[in-house]
Amino acid sequence: MIPLNIDEMLLIRGHDGLLGIVKAGDHTQYFLETENEEILLALDPEDLLVASGFGTDEKTLNGIKCVLYMIREVGSPFIVLPKKHPASKRLKVVVSAGPATRLSCSITPGTHPEQDILCGADEFDGLEVKGVKGGVELNGGTGGEIERISFVI
Repeated sequence: MIPLNIDEMLLIRGHDGLLGIVKAGDHTQYFLETENEEILLALDPEDLLVASGFGTDEKTLNGIKCVLYMIREVGSPFIVLPKKHPASKRLKVVVSAGPATRLSCSITPGTHPEQDILCGADEFDGLEVKGVKGGVELNGGTGGEIERISFVI
């Protein structure tokens, strides 16, 4: 178990991508917008918001922080694109929310309303990220550098 507080972000740096993970905390209602409906996601404080970035530079890291902040702190909804939407090729950061998320490199970014799967870089394929009391559990995957950083904008 890796400890994680509400004011921290767990950052996993790979060769081709980044993962940012924060606790849902006190913000327990999130909205998921699809082409046809709005879905209310009710999360527990120990559940996670997981952002996957396609790149490893400072801009990607800042984008991950910004997207997570916009969702958790500002209340922006999750947007799910229709299958084969042209914008999915241009997404640099995608996000999921819930008690556990599995990373896959074989899905199209931004097109899955299921919040237990998230597109990620090849090196994160098969990684499972699970929120537990006081922290995060990681299972599977091929590694990456893990660090806890302050979650402030």
